[in-house]
Amino acid sequence: MDNIRFASPMKDGRPIRCTENTRIFAKESLDGKYGREALETMMAALSDTDGLSPRKLYDRAITEIAEHAPLRIVTDGDGMPLELLSGAATLGMAIRHKVPATVDGVNPVCESISHLTCNFDRVVREGMDSFRDRILARMEDSALTELQREVLASQLNAWNAMKTYHSRYLALLSERMEQAKNEKEYAHYKALYDTLSHVPFSAAKTFREGVQSVWFTFSFIRLCGNWPGIGRMDLMLEDLYQNDLAAGIITEDEARELLAHFFIKGCEWIHLTGRGSGDAQHYQNLVLGGVDEDGVDRTGDVTRLMLEIVEEFPIADFPIAVRVGHGSPAWIKTKMAEVIRHGSGVVAMYNEDLIIDSLVGFGYDLREARKFANDGCWEIQIPGRTRFIYRPMDLYGMFLREVLCLDAERPAVYADFASMYAVFREKMDAVLDAFHADADHFFWDSPSGVIDLFEDGCVESARAYHDGGPVYNAFSPHFGGIPDTANAMYAIEKLVFEEKKLAFADFMDILKNNWDGEEALRQYVRNHYSYYGNDNDEVDKIAARIIHDFVEDCRQVECRNDVLRPPGISTFGRQIEWREGRPASPHGFARGTILAGNISPTPSTDFAGATAIIRSACKADYSRLTCGTALDIRLDPKSVSGEKGVLAIEGLLGAFLSLGGFFLQIDVVDNAILLDAQAHPENHQSLAVRISGWSARFVTLDRNWQDMVIERSMQNV
Repeated sequence: MDNIRFASPMKDGRPIRCTENTRIFAKESLDGKYGREALETMMAALSDTDGLSPRKLYDRAITEIAEHAPLRIVTDGDGMPLELLSGAATLGMAIRHKVPATVDGVNPVCESISHLTCNFDRVVREGMDSFRDRILARMEDSALTELQREVLASQLNAWNAMKTYHSRYLALLSERMEQAKNEKEYAHYKALYDTLSHVPFSAAKTFREGVQSVWFTFSFIRLCGNWPGIGRMDLMLEDLYQNDLAAGIITEDEARELLAHFFIKGCEWIHLTGRGSGDAQHYQNLVLGGVDEDGVDRTGDVTRLMLEIVEEFPIADFPIAVRVGHGSPAWIKTKMAEVIRHGSGVVAMYNEDLIIDSLVGFGYDLREARKFANDGCWEIQIPGRTRFIYRPMDLYGMFLREVLCLDAERPAVYADFASMYAVFREKMDAVLDAFHADADHFFWDSPSGVIDLFEDGCVESARAYHDGGPVYNAFSPHFGGIPDTANAMYAIEKLVFEEKKLAFADFMDILKNNWDGEEALRQYVRNHYSYYGNDNDEVDKIAARIIHDFVEDCRQVECRNDVLRPPGISTFGRQIEWREGRPASPHGFARGTILAGNISPTPSTDFAGATAIIRSACKADYSRLTCGTALDIRLDPKSVSGEKGVLAIEGLLGAFLSLGGFFLQIDVVDNAILLDAQAHPENHQSLAVRISGWSARFVTLDRNWQDMVIERSMQNV
């Protein structure tokens, strides 16, 4: 397991381990060739649909997609096969988060689904035939309602559609074998055929079959318009790899090559033409490392191989979150650091011990808690068993509008900090009460047969994904803007209540007028105080208090009406859309400024370095924040170069864990490069940056999102 650093040849500072053919395939994918092809075939067209219910319409759509979606087998310029895995999501409408089928040119009434992780592990272990058998056995129950029978029939339709899609690929591979021009080409197609003929409908018996099983299942799910996370792929494959390695069936280089093709094929929706939030990776997150159900750490060779692939290739389409806990091997933080310093923010870290304890404290069984992954972003869930959504709420905007009343004719006046905070707590409680009232009505019937198939509980309950089918149903309240709320309260406390530089009412009038004519005071407030992110106990304690009180209030209603309500803290970039509704900030920012993301410092206020940011954030107690939060840190590339840079990043990772952080995202990128990419996007097509729970190609971001990334403070280590 010892990793000899940089033993491989290097290109552009990255090790080269994969073959030239794989590198050619990667370049084509990253340049958007296959994504542009998908956009040329947007959808399946349905006919004769009069009188069909929404579920029957959905089932027809899934069948049509499976029967008629274009198949793709990638070849080189001479027609020789390039790819090592079969399956492709080739319909462009799916890229837009829609079920790719229309009636008379209008998208049918059926939702596509994201913010979940499907049960790929069960597919690998049992095979899809077992899924069909469970459905058929459940359909034998004479007590089923008519709706339950419709739901099970839709699940069976999804299974049949996947079988059709699978059979079409086998037929195409057989045809390619017959048309092969030489023995090498024939052998390549035969290997693809032999592997695919066993999986995913039977359990995977080899590492090659395991990788193919996950990929083919994943490609079918998203061909149907869904954006699932993948979860703990290294844990699914590690035993298969070790068995094959011991039996001489596979070498490490061959295994790495297969995994590289998995990553490359995951770039198939890149087209580099859109502008927006840059959500290029479509929530296809991977979670690596950590313990199994028995508490045994399973960070292994497959974990390392997958990290080596994203170290070699600038692929940001599978954001990776590594679970690191007290039993993790020492080398994992080194390998993470080696990848992180190349930039793109593709590798992040979970504090495994804290999260498992939090899940158990929330009521999950310990063995279940140890399975945790995410929803395709970073919010915590039990993979393959959870329906999850969250509600984003702007706590800072609420503070400005409803506590300070800056949009009212007369702003509020408070005699002291305690009275101001008491009203804030009341208003926060009222927001949560409204949330819980809505969460009580969490279930509704909506067609989702493909997803039902891959979520434990849907077959057993004969209920659809949105109608309470999965084992766990979670609706998470998420507050955003906590760092700015703390900073604003701190500025008021210092300027008005302690220093008494002006009366509360006068300060509110200045804010109501957007600091007009008060530039000297604004600069004083901006620069005189040390805000959250600089290891200042005074303001950090305010942030920690807000988090504590939010969690405490949420814990009053952890589950009601069979709906779990785990608390989380996030913005996911919404600070861009929230800015217009936020009045001027007490800590020195004008109306309309893009402020803090997630639990990270307000841009341009954090000047004491990355360690100080971690210290500030970790003064809060996250042990009961079950859905989680993310700390984003951006590092100056010059401060993490060479061996010392790797050690510096390792130190940050270790400090974050020891101080009790929840989830850490580190990006390494120079503003000069970002500014050049704004001016000359054609020269930076593969440049990726961390956004929130996802990474994105910088050139696919619109100007607001690009500016948000650029304005993040760059830290030294």
